[in-house]
Amino acid sequence: MKTVLALLLFMAGVGSFNAAGAQDYPNKAIRLMVPFSPGGGTDLQARTISQELNEAWGQPVIVDHRPGATGAVASNIVLQSPADGYTIFIVTSSTHAISPNLFRDPPYNPVKDFDAVTQTATAPEIICSHPSVPVRSVQQLIDLAKAQPGKLNYASPGTGSIGHMTAELFKHLTGTQIVGVPYKGSGAAVRELVGGQVEVMFSAPGAVISYVRAGRLRALGVLAAERTPVLKEVPTLAELGYPQIDASNWYGFLVRSGTPRPIINKLAKEIARIVEQPKVRALLLRQGYTVKTSSPEAFAAHMRKEFEKWGKVVRDTGMGLK
Repeated sequence: MKTVLALLLFMAGVGSFNAAGAQDYPNKAIRLMVPFSPGGGTDLQARTISQELNEAWGQPVIVDHRPGATGAVASNIVLQSPADGYTIFIVTSSTHAISPNLFRDPPYNPVKDFDAVTQTATAPEIICSHPSVPVRSVQQLIDLAKAQPGKLNYASPGTGSIGHMTAELFKHLTGTQIVGVPYKGSGAAVRELVGGQVEVMFSAPGAVISYVRAGRLRALGVLAAERTPVLKEVPTLAELGYPQIDASNWYGFLVRSGTPRPIINKLAKEIARIVEQPKVRALLLRQGYTVKTSSPEAFAAHMRKEFEKWGKVVRDTGMGLK
């Protein structure tokens, strides 16, 4: 009886500690880990949200870029940090649905090693080409790639990124041979595409939209069920007869597994409030991102579903590492 009473008192104490911890949180600087180099949609969201969190909570939110191995470097840092909510992590489908599926022994488990906080946005991949490539449609790109197998190159933000796997899925389903050239982040990949060093890229809108509008890149197709509002004139691959080539990137926040639930809930509520503000929603929409928030539970379920989806793509395309 004494043992049961002691256990109940201990559990009550833990609950009180967690509640109090959430009320005091945050009382020091927060580190926001970004798994990619500066530039692109992930960085845009990280900087926007960090500034708004700083203003709302009166504590500095330090954006820490740790690119490498499509999320593995940043993930390892998060997993070595205390599970106290002072290290938060913005992730994408590249880092937590695709990349771990490429390894027989993945460096981290995207579902078990992290606790979901909230999703923030989605964005479809877009096929872009350099204007020097004599194509103005996806079908013309397919025809050219088949006529000249292995001659065209595509840029990707790195092995295991959604840009990489979307391109491989495209090749697999269209029977084309286009050579992949991985870069360290979307910024470097886009610069090479704009410079004409590579001919094609599969990218989220934010990284390429300004170049498309300026006529320095050509948008050929949207890899989603619906057209994107920022490029309404660009057809979807479903419209062009390839509905199975559907690749929308998603973005969201995680913390290390074991972080107290009240802190997760507080983070989820505040981050969702920030991205749902009209000014932030409009900022993201101009760059091709659609705001989408969710509860921690819903985001966790979405990540599990996406992990399974991209695992099948990796197996079907034979891209898994030995």
